[in-house]
Amino acid sequence: MKIKKIVLRKMKIDFKIPFEVSFGVMRNKHFIAVEVHSKDHIGYGDCSAFEHPYYNEETIVTSWHIIQDFLVPLIFSKDVIDHPGEIAVLFSHIRRNKMAKSALDCAIWDLYAKENNISVSKALGGTREKVETGVSIGIQKNPDDLMRIVENHLNEGYHRVKIKIKPGKDLVYLEGVRKHFGDIMLMADANSAYTLDDMELFKALDTLNLLMIEQPLSHDDIVDHAKLQAVLKTRICLDESIHSVEDARKAIELGSTKTINIKVARVGGLTEAKKIHDYCQSQHIPVWCGGMLDTGIARAHNVAIASLPNYRFPGDIPASTRYWKQDVIFPEMTIDKNAMIDVPDKAGIGFDPIPELMEKLSYEKKEFIK
Repeated sequence: MKIKKIVLRKMKIDFKIPFEVSFGVMRNKHFIAVEVHSKDHIGYGDCSAFEHPYYNEETIVTSWHIIQDFLVPLIFSKDVIDHPGEIAVLFSHIRRNKMAKSALDCAIWDLYAKENNISVSKALGGTREKVETGVSIGIQKNPDDLMRIVENHLNEGYHRVKIKIKPGKDLVYLEGVRKHFGDIMLMADANSAYTLDDMELFKALDTLNLLMIEQPLSHDDIVDHAKLQAVLKTRICLDESIHSVEDARKAIELGSTKTINIKVARVGGLTEAKKIHDYCQSQHIPVWCGGMLDTGIARAHNVAIASLPNYRFPGDIPASTRYWKQDVIFPEMTIDKNAMIDVPDKAGIGFDPIPELMEKLSYEKKEFIK
């Protein structure tokens, strides 16, 4: 592939309803859309860094800086890119900044697949024609509101329900859902809101037959998670603690986790996501695909990676209508009655950005021509 041009867009899209997690309420999503142009094709990526550095240290401002001032020049330094895996090597001396790297890594996987007239799923080694998805529900004001929202999503066809929790809005909420809806596939996501001092709470949660508890302790921890996992029957899932295949190896060897949420953006792109998948598969540790309240571009990449065989649990890859009045892609992503999404078999990610909507939602645009 010969890269001719790269286009960056700062964009903002409003949520249908505000989404609350342990560190705050989100009413809109800022993101960076990336286009990588060859002579005949365009690859698309999405930088999922948030407006504020609450999930990790990256923001849309820092990612824009890293992409335009460091990563784009590195890509332009190569005359030809034969395979997307070369990008991770090219970026390897840039510390962290995983979400910035992911936007370009994913765009180049899309471009590579289009140049070779195959789907991104096939390029990655995907084996599934459909992937199962679940729904993630933000923190609610009271248990009754949560019950109503869970019921609505179950009626839409979702089988796996993830509930965001924080101190004071945890056990009673989850107990209510379990009692009211019975043996549904239920999990909790703490976004690092607890410590080992909350052991009695965790023991109570352990009685609810949860699918998993996601990242209950510090965002950069694997030691205390190992202590917690040794006490609980329920799977501990690591999210924020895992940025690379090496992080995954260390966590698994310590016994810190029984499953890993692989967020493509968090680990630096599809290249590293596949490495983590392959290593976990070799260690008999199932993985699943998390999301970043993504627009359709990022979710299309998520569908592709989730088609790999060791993605064993439903992912956070909901239908376009879950978060947005209108998604930025065509066709919109939909789920069937069994909460399954078709894995596209057309070249690339299988979805196309809507040009007029991309322009409407953009508030800054910059082109780089080689």
